[in-house]
Amino acid sequence: MKAELPKWSRQFQKTYPKIWRAFQSLGDECHGAGPLDLRSRRLVKIGIAAGCGTQGAVHSAVRNALAAGISPDEVRHAMLLAITTIGFPRGQAALSWAEDVIRKR
Repeated sequence: MKAELPKWSRQFQKTYPKIWRAFQSLGDECHGAGPLDLRSRRLVKIGIAAGCGTQGAVHSAVRNALAAGISPDEVRHAMLLAITTIGFPRGQAALSWAEDVIRKR
């Protein structure tokens, strides 16, 4: 089951459909470009989102991970692993953003 996109993303999709399709196509190509399975790709995306330090990226990565069958505890573990690389404050922020999505499940 695919989660509903946030309001702004839906509006962007409606306003700029060609750009949205191109963005989606790029994502599909990136996901299919290598040997990682879906589970691994989703966990990697969680780490990247945490490292970026943006709430929207973390929310999206966690929504997609949960939809792919990754458990909330696995999401939390991925966030904890980020702490030693991105720092404690940024790691805590990312974990709190992940919890936003997990609690809405």
